Amino acid sequence: MFKCTEEKMTWFIEISSFMITISIVIILAYPFLPSYPPAEAIKSSDSNPDPLFNYKQSPNFKNSPKCSIIPTSSISTKICNPSLVHISMTLDIKFLRGSVAAIHSIHQHCHCPENLFFHFISSDTNLEPHLEKIFPFLAFKIYYFNPGIVQNKISSSIRQALEHPLNYARNYLADLLEPCVERVIYLDSDIIVVDDISNLWRISLGSTTLGSPEYCHANFTNYFTPKFWSHKKFSRAFHGQRPCYFNTGKIVPIDQRWNQHGLGGDNLGGSCRNIHAGPVSLLHWSGGGKPWLRLDSGNSCPLDELWARYDLHG
Repeated sequence: MFKCTEEKMTWFIEISSFMITISIVIILAYPFLPSYPPAEAIKSSDSNPDPLFNYKQSPNFKNSPKCSIIPTSSISTKICNPSLVHISMTLDIKFLRGSVAAIHSIHQHCHCPENLFFHFISSDTNLEPHLEKIFPFLAFKIYYFNPGIVQNKISSSIRQALEHPLNYARNYLADLLEPCVERVIYLDSDIIVVDDISNLWRISLGSTTLGSPEYCHANFTNYFTPKFWSHKKFSRAFHGQRPCYFNTGKIVPIDQRWNQHGLGGDNLGGSCRNIHAGPVSLLHWSGGGKPWLRLDSGNSCPLDELWARYDLHG
């Protein structure tokens, strides 16, 4: 979760690829997930629709009676409305299926879905009409990200996805979003939210710019060589320390339930993995394996079936 301020921009640039995602409460009891009317197929006059954009239309989610009434207003007014929950994601043709499922899951578990506003970052210029067909009720704006900004700053990686310029657009949120947006939740495209996103929105960051879920069950012995651990000066740095990690920088730690990560398996093989111990609010398929690809190949992992509940691809 970011507070977008101009003076903090130099800090944002230092943030690397493993980013934030969030939600609260134990909701892993799959059979008890709420059911909603089936999504409607999007009607098209094209007899040969592009399979990349073959999506069903999402149900129109409405606020529950307990929600504060947000007057109907134009998109330009909603962008700056601090009473709304502001969410930012990237939009890319290759990961569009993941983004659509993520948006669907957020609305399905939100008590006040009409109080959400999405800020999408994209390097494609033709995704807006497709998004409007899938989510005709969605309040959103798409901001263009010039890939040339980071094109020559990216090191090679064992995962090709990490070399995609749009992967680093999150570091420029303070420059890309409207200046009136002072607070935003950033979510990756390979996540599913199974809790009310408002619970995350209400977490206070105090005077800190960034909040991120921390993971405190890492085995750091695997991160360094035996030669490192045999050096007393180096190994002493970890003495008495909790094995927690998150992104670089100083940040407010948020409960790991908001980023049950690693479900995409290792970076090379994309092996199946289970969630970490504890409550679950957000499931994150970080790693080499993406649920939609594994499902289409007929070689899915158990948790991929949960992701499939939110898949709107035709």
